[in-house]
Amino acid sequence: MTSPVVRVAPETGFREIVALLAEYDITGVPVVDGDGRPLGIVSEADLLRTLAAQEDPGSLLPAPELPAGGSGAATAADLMTGPAVCTTPGTSVVGAARLMSRHAVKRLPVLDEEGRVFGMVSRGDLLRVFLREDRVIHREIVEEVLGRIEGVSPAEVGVEVNQGRVVLSGTVPEPHLVPIVLNLCRSVDGVVSVTDRLGSGGRPAPVG
Repeated sequence: MTSPVVRVAPETGFREIVALLAEYDITGVPVVDGDGRPLGIVSEADLLRTLAAQEDPGSLLPAPELPAGGSGAATAADLMTGPAVCTTPGTSVVGAARLMSRHAVKRLPVLDEEGRVFGMVSRGDLLRVFLREDRVIHREIVEEVLGRIEGVSPAEVGVEVNQGRVVLSGTVPEPHLVPIVLNLCRSVDGVVSVTDRLGSGGRPAPVG
């Protein structure tokens, strides 16, 4: 996520919002109340809808209806899309991506324990995790995943990482540990896929 957050109040005007987006090179800002709690989001798309509604004598296309307030008096409260779809710091990258997809949004305010906005996560932020180097992913799987599962020896599990694609081979002592290992490896940031070639107890290693 990005923090601290550029935010606006409900009464912030159209021009000021445009200036903030340009100054900070961002595409949307959360609208917050006096306590910092989210009311909605103003995005470039919201601003363009207002711009498109202005009079253009040279155009043959009719202008769409403008939200209440008119283009000259539009405020964040008039422009925003709300209520805001939000997330929390503990949400996984996958969970945040699913939330964006489900609600067809491009960014999520991140809320602290008191429901105040203290960060923003965008689609670009989520995709950047897939730029993690393979060696970093490999180290995290060996040291922080395999090394912390009771009964599993990192020395007996082979880990190959290529372009974020993980292949696990070797053995674990009990069959019930296999799905645990696979799911934890899938949750590592930057992992694109996990191929299971693990054997265990009476479970032969999958072929292929």
